[in-house]
Amino acid sequence: QVQLVESGGGLVQAGGSLRLSCAASGRSISNYAMGWFRQAPGKEREFVSAISWSVGRTYYTDSVKGRFTISRDNAKNTVYLQMNSLKPEDTAVYYCAADYRGGLGLGSAYEYDYWGQGTQVTVSS
Repeated sequence: QVQLVESGGGLVQAGGSLRLSCAASGRSISNYAMGWFRQAPGKEREFVSAISWSVGRTYYTDSVKGRFTISRDNAKNTVYLQMNSLKPEDTAVYYCAADYRGGLGLGSAYEYDYWGQGTQVTVSS
């Protein structure tokens, strides 16, 4: 079992930055692809970013490319999502997820084995 706990959310003005953290416990995340998803009120959960378990390849949805950066520190068992130039449309609950030796399909929520409880990000205009 892997337990995931997100932190770092909050209220920020448009153009501001936040760094989300996802701390894992129970097992090392070194064999897990890690992803970030978000869900806004009344909308489905959507993929934001992922990082592979082996070579650390990164993936982003088009709307966050150039603004968000995903990274991982296996020694700290933590994954990060640096979010810059935030926009009101980035407002959502952000979830961290883990996919054991995940490869293809990291953009699909169905691929992931474990989920955190989410952290709220609110961007004011």
